[in-house]
Amino acid sequence: MSLVVFTSLLFITSVIAGFLGSLTGLGGGVVIVPVLALLFKVDIRYAIGASLVSVIATSSGAAVAYVREGLSNIRIGMFLEVATTLGALLGAYLTAKVSTHWIAMVFGVVLLYSAVSSFRQKSDNVSPEPKQANALAERLELKGSYPGPNGPEPYIAQRVPLGFGIMFGAGTLSGLLGIGSGAVKVLAMDQAMKLPFKVSTTTSNFMIGVTAAASAGIYLSRGYIDPTIAMPVMLGVLAGSLFGTHILVKTRVKTLKNVFALVIVALGVEMIYSGIAGKI
Repeated sequence: MSLVVFTSLLFITSVIAGFLGSLTGLGGGVVIVPVLALLFKVDIRYAIGASLVSVIATSSGAAVAYVREGLSNIRIGMFLEVATTLGALLGAYLTAKVSTHWIAMVFGVVLLYSAVSSFRQKSDNVSPEPKQANALAERLELKGSYPGPNGPEPYIAQRVPLGFGIMFGAGTLSGLLGIGSGAVKVLAMDQAMKLPFKVSTTTSNFMIGVTAAASAGIYLSRGYIDPTIAMPVMLGVLAGSLFGTHILVKTRVKTLKNVFALVIVALGVEMIYSGIAGKI
């Protein structure tokens, strides 16, 4: 296969991955890494490096809009970034120590969890739980408000240490697998810290790029980011994500989300099997 054909196929595949990933907020990395490893036979570490570059690009583009609309909580995001960045550095360090077979199996398990998370995704119309006083959150000012149908809706973080710990795990997965770990970040903020779902998803998107940047430096220093792979993947995922965002605003995509979740399940099972069989 010539370089031109390989790059073109990679770009088209990345566009599709970015489009599908944007419909669930999970990002194109959950698709592009297994596709590169299974279909294009790219070494999984190089696939992860390319995915990290695309995660940085797509997160940066979307984060600006969410911050402008008052949905992302920058203070909460920067506080939790301490945990995710430390975790990302640990995950990137483990990449050179852990066998690619184990990385593939862990990736498959995370894909299955992401699919379940996509099926269980809440409606935007769900009201936040009643706010309770929290001494640590008050001291750190981990609170705010977001635009609701009846005006600003106030909220305050709960169970801050638990959320911080889950974020460390999310960062480790991001650095090890080259994905944004958006599903785990949303789990930490939505389920553990009891933040409104809109705030959780948009703040997660704001954080993803910073987390990916922390581990991308280590991948770059080890030579795992190949420009011939990373560039078409980044451009394709970014284009697909922007297109998917417009479609998401204008249409109902519940069926597409379910199809996407089924695709993720299939990829997850294949990654686990390939890891166990030693094919990756």
